[in-house]
Amino acid sequence: MSHLQFLNEAPRFLFFTGKGGVGKTSLACASAITLAGAGKRVLLVSTDPASNVGQVFGLTIGNTITDIPAVPGLSALEIDPEQAAAAYRERIIAPVRGLLPEAELATITEQLSGSCTTEIASFNEFTTLLTDDGAALAGFDHVLFDTAPTGHTIRLLQLPGSWTEFLDDGKGDPSCLGPLSGLEKQRSMYAGAVAALADPARTRLVLVARAQRSTLAEIARTHAELAAIGLTTQHVVINGVLPRPDVDDPLAQAIFDREQRAIAHLPRELQALPVDYIELKPTNIVGLGALTDLLRPASSDQQLEPAPAADVDAAPLSALIDELEPQGHGLIMCMGKGGVGKTTVAAAIAVALASRGHQVHLTTTDPAAHLAETLTGHLDNLTVSRIDPAEATEQYRRRVLATKGAHLDEQGRATLAEDLRSPCTEEVAVFQAFSRVINQSRRTFVVVDTAPTGHTLLLLDATGSYHREIARQMGEQTSFTTPMMRLQNPDETKVLLVTLAETTPRLEAEGLQQDLQRAGITPWAWVINNSLAAAHPTSPLLARRAAAELDEIAAITTTHDRVAVIPMLPAEPVGISALENLAASTPHVPTPIHL
Repeated sequence: MSHLQFLNEAPRFLFFTGKGGVGKTSLACASAITLAGAGKRVLLVSTDPASNVGQVFGLTIGNTITDIPAVPGLSALEIDPEQAAAAYRERIIAPVRGLLPEAELATITEQLSGSCTTEIASFNEFTTLLTDDGAALAGFDHVLFDTAPTGHTIRLLQLPGSWTEFLDDGKGDPSCLGPLSGLEKQRSMYAGAVAALADPARTRLVLVARAQRSTLAEIARTHAELAAIGLTTQHVVINGVLPRPDVDDPLAQAIFDREQRAIAHLPRELQALPVDYIELKPTNIVGLGALTDLLRPASSDQQLEPAPAADVDAAPLSALIDELEPQGHGLIMCMGKGGVGKTTVAAAIAVALASRGHQVHLTTTDPAAHLAETLTGHLDNLTVSRIDPAEATEQYRRRVLATKGAHLDEQGRATLAEDLRSPCTEEVAVFQAFSRVINQSRRTFVVVDTAPTGHTLLLLDATGSYHREIARQMGEQTSFTTPMMRLQNPDETKVLLVTLAETTPRLEAEGLQQDLQRAGITPWAWVINNSLAAAHPTSPLLARRAAAELDEIAAITTTHDRVAVIPMLPAEPVGISALENLAASTPHVPTPIHL
């Protein structure tokens, strides 16, 4: 049916996963269109808390199965975390409404308002799709999952086993008693989900990457972690590969050489897997026409029309750093869609402030971030850390056992230890680690490379839940400061929205800004990263992509006061000197090294 290996003899379930920004959504949508075009009934499901499947097709989808009118045989579904959580809460509270006092109902509702509930509710929707043999899914030949960025997806796919083990072995009252109260009924469903994920006849994992060292290393780690829980049928898709330039354009040649080196040094773990390559297209992959063409082989005699001039001057990142520096301390948070360069921008800001003599703590809340690989060196005044969920959870468990468990008898300690094995414990542990980092910003600069949008919003939801609980306990007459209050204070926290000059990342950044504003947090600046228009390429393909950026850049610069535009550079900004260059008033363009 297809010249692409990952779609040949496709099983019922296909999971598309990989680092943010590699094109998972575009590939999942294009694959769904291809399968539907072959006469199959296809359901496309997004499990990303920041889903943009609806944006790609240009219609509103939501959490009910919705037909795509332009593609016969194709339907879509977005697992909306908030709607799933609301429905989950109602299922638990409805049977006792009218039987319990209002105050007790309010307490239960508050217990069910955190991000742990959101995760469980979304997860239940996901496992239902894997195990539902009823009428809802009976008519579909294929179910394609467009998943969240890697760290979030690994957790999602590991949860069926984690919850099954916890429900099989756990005996005590869980710390997330409210969210967990609906889980016992799901034991057989979780076991069915584990079986479906591990069955190669039913499930295939598509590891999506770009021809970049970092994204290939990411899927190599994902390959190993998911193979360990039974997802052994895996394919690799390297997306957006630049064809060999047919004109003398130093930028195009440098990008081509860099990508070919990354492909030639494919991680050893991936070399035994089937690999497909998708060429970079001259336009953004938005709309049915672009999606339909994405998986088609490029014609050898295809000629690109001349691109209109794309003359955009870079607005240096250094101008924002000049504004951040005088205060001498504070929290700087880089947020945005996965793959837009949050880690690089955060590292460049931290390196610049440390080079200017300030004490700086650079950290990340992203489960899939690799700050050490971006920095590759040591700099005075700069401390680097990572909020590792597994490490934070283990430290939290030890701390609770040493305090709350100190005066319990043997049975009580065993019950508490069992309670702390709940996967919900991770949410509490990561939030507490995040809170400690926030507190450091009163004395030094703390630069945070956040997880991709959906994961970050869940963390902020936990922060908001904690704030509401503290406010309820302390009352109006008591003075207190919570982490959420620090995030809402523009004198203490500066949020930078990092994006690309492309439709989907810009729309997601705008959606994130609206979510933040509803939480009382106002973004301070926008950073447009890796702009081709600001790099002035002459290659026809890159020039057309540069021209496509102009409307996106204008939509941002005409709406927001503080905007930095960072040009695409021939070499990836890895290492202290490269990061210093990125944050310079005029980044130096190094001479490309040809293969």
